[in-house]
Amino acid sequence: MKKVYFDNAATSNPKPDSVLDAMQHYLKHICTSPGRGGYGQGLEAGRIVYETRKKIKDLFNAPSEENVIFTQNITYALNFVMMGLLKPKDHVITTSMEHNSVIRPLRFLERTRQIEVTVVPCDAQGKLAPEDIRNAIRDNTKLIVMTHASNVTGQIMPVEAVAKIKEQAGVFFMLDTAQSAGVLDIDFKRLKLDFLAFTGHKSLYGPPGTGGLVISNAAAKAVDPVIHGGTGSLSDSEMQPGFLPDKFEAGTPNTVGIAGLSAALDFINEKGIDSIREHERQLTLAFIRGLKQIPRIKVYGSEDPEERVGTVSISVEGVDLGKMAYELDADYGIMIRSGLHCSPLAHKTIGTFPEGTLRFSFGVFNTMEDITYGLEVLNEMAAKIK
Repeated sequence: MKKVYFDNAATSNPKPDSVLDAMQHYLKHICTSPGRGGYGQGLEAGRIVYETRKKIKDLFNAPSEENVIFTQNITYALNFVMMGLLKPKDHVITTSMEHNSVIRPLRFLERTRQIEVTVVPCDAQGKLAPEDIRNAIRDNTKLIVMTHASNVTGQIMPVEAVAKIKEQAGVFFMLDTAQSAGVLDIDFKRLKLDFLAFTGHKSLYGPPGTGGLVISNAAAKAVDPVIHGGTGSLSDSEMQPGFLPDKFEAGTPNTVGIAGLSAALDFINEKGIDSIREHERQLTLAFIRGLKQIPRIKVYGSEDPEERVGTVSISVEGVDLGKMAYELDADYGIMIRSGLHCSPLAHKTIGTFPEGTLRFSFGVFNTMEDITYGLEVLNEMAAKIK
């Protein structure tokens, strides 16, 4: 049976061979803790971590390598900021298209620290009007946090306009790039971001368990570390170091994962962001055009591929979507995700709550032949619906 993977919004698959090679090389020939030993292999582990920081710094145009903080994933990065920055009575603005990795920490802090949260509603396509962000700003607004692209509809948010509003208001701005890093050009300095949260296992094509945070110097001073412990530096002190990146990196890092991420970043740079974006745009355009020809199928979000990344959510009239997702895999080898995709607010926004949608998400290894096959199968399945 033909196998087609259309769940890259969850985790990109496959990984480049170079990622696997880099991780195996680390485990076989290095396998030591960076910054914890002055011997050769320990120094080599430190070099891997430093060079990966530099690649992240260059990818996002971060202020320096030290402003790149490694975490277990983007959820940890988002939590580190919200838990370490927000104080009682602070006000936060977010949108109705956010993932639970943003909403759940905010609801927790709303309950435990009495922070105030405004969820700015997007329209039925998942589009955000930037002026609604401006109108939500209060005297006690501390942070604007929002996704760069929706993991449900693929909708790209107007972050440039929000960045200007943030600068005028003098508040912090955090961007969730889970669905955009590696696909869209993201310039930390140009957007005047304070925090950029990223994950390694999606469109950066790195291994699971990798991710992090790019943080401005001013923002770093305002955030308290959430986790304290060994850093390999200032070992004579019982207090967490106050300098970057050690302030936010307690404990032994996932060096094998970081080695894989380093190779993945090389892969991204060799392919080129523009080339990857155009490839996914062409796949998305062909898929949406084909879906419009199939009866009973509804496509959510903008039909303009310029306004979205390679994620397409659909519903099928008269069909249990969970059952259809199972059949797509079992009978046709097509792997997708059904349900709410950890984003209930987004589904309420586009009118698909509580059932959710069938989500197809494309990556650099998908081909136009995959798209054609997917459309043929959906057309065949739709024809069988009574």
